[in-house]
Amino acid sequence: MNKKHQDILATISPDEANSMIEKVARFIAERQLGSAGILLLESLHPLHGIAGQAMYFILPFAEMVFDSQKYQTFAHMIQDEENLKRLIKRIDELDEEINRERRAQAKLRSTRRKNKRRAIFKKMFTKKDRSAE
Repeated sequence: MNKKHQDILATISPDEANSMIEKVARFIAERQLGSAGILLLESLHPLHGIAGQAMYFILPFAEMVFDSQKYQTFAHMIQDEENLKRLIKRIDELDEEINRERRAQAKLRSTRRKNKRRAIFKKMFTKKDRSAE
C-alpha cells in the first residue's frame, strides 16, 4: 500500500469532461448495455448532485480499486447536469452506431424464420390436386 494520496479535484476542464464522456459511453455501448445505462442515468438524473458527492464520500475506498484521478473526474463530471445529458445522448448515439449491424442481422434471421414457418403451413394446408391421380 505505497500509494500516494492524491488531492481532490476542484474543477475539470471541458476537454477532460468530453474525454470522460466518450470513454464511459464507449464502454457501455460496446458491451451492449446502452439501454440499461441510459435507464440508470435517467432514473438517477434528479439525484446527480448527491450521487457525485456520494462518490467523493467513498473516495478513500474507491482509491483501492480505481485510479483516483479518473474516479474524481467522473464524480465531478456527473455533478454537472449538462455533462450528464451529453453522456446519455452519447451512449444512445454509440449504441445505435455499434449495434446497427447486429440488429440488421437479427431482423434478417427473424424474417427467414417467419418465411420458413409460412412455407411449412402453406404446404400443410394447401389442397392437393386430385386430377393428377
